[in-house]
Amino acid sequence: MLKNLSNPAVIAQCMTSLFLAILFLQSGLDKVSNFKGNLSWLEGHFSKTFLKGLVPFLLTTLTVAEVLAGVLSLLGAAQIFIFNQKTFALYGAELSALSIVMLFFGQRIAQDYAGAASLVPYFLVSIGAILLLGFA
Repeated sequence: MLKNLSNPAVIAQCMTSLFLAILFLQSGLDKVSNFKGNLSWLEGHFSKTFLKGLVPFLLTTLTVAEVLAGVLSLLGAAQIFIFNQKTFALYGAELSALSIVMLFFGQRIAQDYAGAASLVPYFLVSIGAILLLGFA
């Protein structure tokens, strides 16, 4: 276990997994704890789009994806640190990327271009994590 701490690839894998865990657990749990508030805001955000009738379903889907991405990433960081295995971390990174794609799609449809652009760094981190976990 401590031997892994001298390997920069292992540290990078663990840190990116922790980053995604924090990002998606906070975001997903915020949606869980304030579902009605998020739903209300999103219904207004998508009121002039073809998604307006789907907002409750889409918010629920996104919430589940985010919480699961965060949990898998957290378990993955522990799995990397303890067992030097990357299975959960890779699944967490992949679900993180998918969650960001869902968010990006919604922001573009709502014509919130600044909101869509703000997701790009997170997407790049998740894609970097997938590559780092898949090839290193």
